[in-house]
Amino acid sequence: SRNDVLIRKSSHVFLLRLAAPIVTIALIAVIAMGVDKAALVQAFSHVSESDLVLGLALVQLQIMLSALRWRFTAGRLGQRINLNRAIGEYYVASLLNQSLPGGMAGDAIRAWRMRTADQGGWKLPAKAVLFERLSGQAAFFVLAACGIVAWPLLIGAHEPVRLHSVLPVMLACTVLALIGLMLAIRTNSFHRLTSLLPDLQQVFVKDRAWAVQIGLSLVILATYLAIFLLASGAIGAPLPMVAALTAIPLALLAMLIPAGLGGWGTREAAAMALWPFLGASAADGLAASLLYGALSLAGAAPGILVLALPGFAVAGTKS
Repeated sequence: SRNDVLIRKSSHVFLLRLAAPIVTIALIAVIAMGVDKAALVQAFSHVSESDLVLGLALVQLQIMLSALRWRFTAGRLGQRINLNRAIGEYYVASLLNQSLPGGMAGDAIRAWRMRTADQGGWKLPAKAVLFERLSGQAAFFVLAACGIVAWPLLIGAHEPVRLHSVLPVMLACTVLALIGLMLAIRTNSFHRLTSLLPDLQQVFVKDRAWAVQIGLSLVILATYLAIFLLASGAIGAPLPMVAALTAIPLALLAMLIPAGLGGWGTREAAAMALWPFLGASAADGLAASLLYGALSLAGAAPGILVLALPGFAVAGTKS
């Protein structure tokens, strides 16, 4: 029957979603087995309390600015969100994004928790969350694309970087971009995007909204880069500023691959592959990425309190 088919499909999807994080974590565990354990332990011994405090402070700034961007985006669509509510919900979303498979579960829950009895229920909040994430991811993709193009030109800026090492990364990114384009064409995503053009113009173009979106996204992007630079320096492997344009954006983009728990695993694999291009070791890349993840997760921990407080109920929006 049709119900049986739906049940089988749902079970298959569930098993795939469950298997992806397990396979990814197992793969990273195998890769990590080849890392010098002594070097890894030594790397973490360099981390100081001041590094941790500064890193956690940057995470708080990142979350609060992201909440402001979301609040502005929602406001452009007609959804009014109290500032405290926006910050609290963003803590929840950030925490869940890093704890659940796929890396986007927290955003889905954020949209669901912001649903209203009118204005289409969850549709308007979902659209606001989607556009807010789009603003942030666009900044990442632009920076990563610029870094891929500029990387060969910056080879002289840091001696260990060689063109034959960079080319495979550039090729892999190009292949992934082409695959994404083919999937978008096959799933008719461009037609769906066309139907959203009026809302996109309202959020990103009209009344100089682009200036606010670009300004906030650039500052938020800077916090991501700063935390990763801080993490790498804290474990005793400071990176040149070239890394903020090249290796770090690619490591962060690896978190978008829906094959692990909130980017854990894919980010570490990318860092282990990219750090040696800048004169560090794979162990340094692994340690820096793990510290980055730990700071981001600990920084979002107040989301647990938000979930526990009854004052943060669904009825917290104003329209």
